[in-house]
Amino acid sequence: MAIPPSFASSFIHTEGGLATSLWKKFRKESLFSLYSPFAVSLASGTLKIDTFRHCIAQDVHFLKAFAQAYELAENFADDDDGKSAISELREGVLKQLKKHNSFVQEWGSDCVKESPVNSATLKYTEFLLATASGKIEGLTDLGALATPFEKTKIAAYTLGVMTPCMRLYAFLGREFRALLKPNERDHPYKKWIENYSSESFEASAQQTEDALDKLSVSLTGEELNIIEKLYHQAMKLEIEFFYAQPLTQPTVVPLTKEHDLTQDHLMIFSDFDLTCTVIDSSAMLAEIAIITAPTSDQSELEGQIARMSSADLRNTWDLLSTQYTEEYEQCIKSILPSEKAEFNYEALHKALEQVSDFEKRANSRVIESGVLKGLKLEDIKRAGELMILQDGCIGFFQKIVKNENLNANIHVISYCWCGDLIRAAFSSGGLDVLNIHTNEFNFEESVSTGEIVTKVQSPIDKIQAFNDILQDCSNDRNILTVYIGDTVGDLLCLLKADIGIVIDCSSSLRRLGRRYGVSFVPLLPALVEKQKQYAEGSSCIWKGKSGILYTVTSWADINAFFLGW
Repeated sequence: MAIPPSFASSFIHTEGGLATSLWKKFRKESLFSLYSPFAVSLASGTLKIDTFRHCIAQDVHFLKAFAQAYELAENFADDDDGKSAISELREGVLKQLKKHNSFVQEWGSDCVKESPVNSATLKYTEFLLATASGKIEGLTDLGALATPFEKTKIAAYTLGVMTPCMRLYAFLGREFRALLKPNERDHPYKKWIENYSSESFEASAQQTEDALDKLSVSLTGEELNIIEKLYHQAMKLEIEFFYAQPLTQPTVVPLTKEHDLTQDHLMIFSDFDLTCTVIDSSAMLAEIAIITAPTSDQSELEGQIARMSSADLRNTWDLLSTQYTEEYEQCIKSILPSEKAEFNYEALHKALEQVSDFEKRANSRVIESGVLKGLKLEDIKRAGELMILQDGCIGFFQKIVKNENLNANIHVISYCWCGDLIRAAFSSGGLDVLNIHTNEFNFEESVSTGEIVTKVQSPIDKIQAFNDILQDCSNDRNILTVYIGDTVGDLLCLLKADIGIVIDCSSSLRRLGRRYGVSFVPLLPALVEKQKQYAEGSSCIWKGKSGILYTVTSWADINAFFLGW
């Protein structure tokens, strides 16, 4: 939608105000707009002109609703500064409405007259105007708001619905502009991108946010919660608007849109530690051991497995951790080529055999130290159930598992010492169906002996597990493999998969990969480039061992890429 450039703001922006905190909270959802078929096609310059015309034709409906909502909000504002600032915002919308016809003429027709309001536009505009009229779920009847001060909250609620729209478009404009090549002049939608990435539009978005901050400063916690709900709902309606655009062209997103249940098989592989989790599982297991160990003045009961005191355990674990970190860095340095090499999967595989030897020695030291003795299975499971996972990880896996239109499997391949911890972590999200490939504790009467049944200790073990799983698959379907990881231990699997996705790439992974000719490419620019090639007639084929890995910063990127909204 086309929103006018900024006018001088009547409010002073406060860093970290309500608008900023709401954007930070729901920013990841904005990625669904960024990865929508419409957005990727527009950013690539391949969007069909009729689709674009249909989209900008909806602008006039948005602008009219904005003007009407600002008028209502101005009436509810209880001070001159508030009324003046909202009046400026409304005047800007009215000026933009007058300019709208000339703005769209560049794209070949009076598309406003040709395109009636669509359902997604209607949902947002009706929601906005209902809010501006005081028709808000959970709110006292408007007639009961007797004083001007009480009615001011309606103005704040109205700005709460308008603000995410402004911020979302400013965000999209900046992201699209960053994808334009230097001095690119023939992009058909460059003017649209420049409009939303301009300083004037950013200032306009900022002005709306400042107004929200000012109007909400005296609201109660309950009233701020109402604004948060309105903001979130408005954000979701904006995302739905992008997905409602009528595309008649093939697109590379979402990944699963062309999935044929009878012919295709999607195989998703994922690491666990720091890919799915916030903290490393080995540190969690060590902490369980430390806090459940006896203190130095407590004696072991007869028949119990002998354990170190909690103080001795912590000292031992600290020494093991320090030694691991130092030797790991030395190991990585020892296999780095002196100069950047051409991508060679076999050479990298050979080098990582040294890392595998190191990982096995490190695990042997842990077993010999006795730090893992005496852990109760029930404590491990309870810790797993309470384990904090990366935001969006569980939700993504749940959507894949529950999607009846997908023939998909999820395999977790992990160095974790105890599979029960992983199973408990996922069971809390109802994901007992995940296939877990990892190591296991040895238990006697549900108490760990300190021994580890080792199955997956190294990069070589991981790729072996990956290959074994594929070997067991039926060959009567079109298999697409995706691996999601974050460390050197995942590198071979990431490269072998058709699509290797690196989430929050570790410095050691990036350093090692680049020396061996691996390219780390942000996922969105890669999709935009692939969309260009797709539009030119190239097939949309993902192929392993290309030497290219795709980087993302969150599971929201992965969710949006795979499934869309």
